[in-house]
Amino acid sequence: MKALHVITGLGVGGAEQQLRLLLRHLPVDCDVVTLTNPGAVADGLVADGVRVTHLGMAGNRDLAALPRLVRLIRSGRYDLVHTHLYRACVYGRLAARLAGVRGIVATEHSLGDSQMEGRSLTTGVRGLYLASERLGRSTVAVSPTVADRLKRWGVPGPRIEVVPNGIDLTRFRFDPVQRHRTRQRLGLPEGAYVVGGIGRLTAGKRFDVLIHALAQLPSDYWLLLVGGGPEENVLRRTAHEAGVADRVLFTGERPYVTDGTPGPDLPSLTAAMDLLASPCPEEAFGLAIVEALASGLPVRYASCPAIEDLPPGAASGARQVRGVTEEFAAAIAAARAAEPGPRAAPDAARHYCITRSAAQLMDVYAAAAPEKSSLSPSTSPQGASSP
Repeated sequence: MKALHVITGLGVGGAEQQLRLLLRHLPVDCDVVTLTNPGAVADGLVADGVRVTHLGMAGNRDLAALPRLVRLIRSGRYDLVHTHLYRACVYGRLAARLAGVRGIVATEHSLGDSQMEGRSLTTGVRGLYLASERLGRSTVAVSPTVADRLKRWGVPGPRIEVVPNGIDLTRFRFDPVQRHRTRQRLGLPEGAYVVGGIGRLTAGKRFDVLIHALAQLPSDYWLLLVGGGPEENVLRRTAHEAGVADRVLFTGERPYVTDGTPGPDLPSLTAAMDLLASPCPEEAFGLAIVEALASGLPVRYASCPAIEDLPPGAASGARQVRGVTEEFAAAIAAARAAEPGPRAAPDAARHYCITRSAAQLMDVYAAAAPEKSSLSPSTSPQGASSP
């Protein structure tokens, strides 16, 4: 089987890095085309030996990109096209049909109750999504919560498959030596209690809640924000106005898998933390939370379908926080006061092992393109390409 993955962009983001990790475990010959922004994850995919093509799409209404994508799919003679993120799903499913491919799968990574990838769920957004959804064979939801949202939107239930995001448990296993080195490198004081926040620095992630919570906590509490995004300057200003700028560290974007870039990677940074806090009220999965659990961290969160969809007790170190600043401050202080447990991954983290997710996705592929369901991996060399 030969598959093409079409994604909106390949900067450092959860869906983008999930794609890279997944391709390392799929027994399929896979190429990738990014409509825009061939960033750090594109470099990582090329380093892994994956062909990456940048389509050079100028914007949402760049219709000239559609025939370019159709030609690319035809010339690649793909058995299956798998799309990721809203713009890629809309253009990619149509292009695949025009190119004669019938095995079309899309993954819905970030559908919330009121937004999708930061855009409001207007009638137009929903209508365009549903029109393109009918062109595919199946839509993959990263959690049962997202599957329910898709059904409420109007996607027929039989067309929806749940394949959760996966993590590399070995990479996130807690390492005390790594913890010590990373805390030293970050300049954290001895004995500092480090609260972590991981994700794109956007308004919807509500990291301002953690900054205000930090202002209500003693001076040996620190906040480590891992990620980049448009709200970084706003958050820096918020920290300054709250009087805690000297206790808030911004790491910038950090890849989930080491790409040879300077500075500690995400597993090193989770090892340096004492607790992960996620105040985002509307998650589609909660990948950063699962990765934190794999590192043995206690977690305090506002929304996390990855945990909420599991049986009670699967993530004993995770607690939901209902409320904002005052409630998060109290929850963080209470977690520190509790007897710390061993830094070991709970059942919830092991449930989301990437090899399990890859196997589930292969079942979806076999159903979408049954006549091309040979699962032996390709041995042909791969490299970067350009349009």
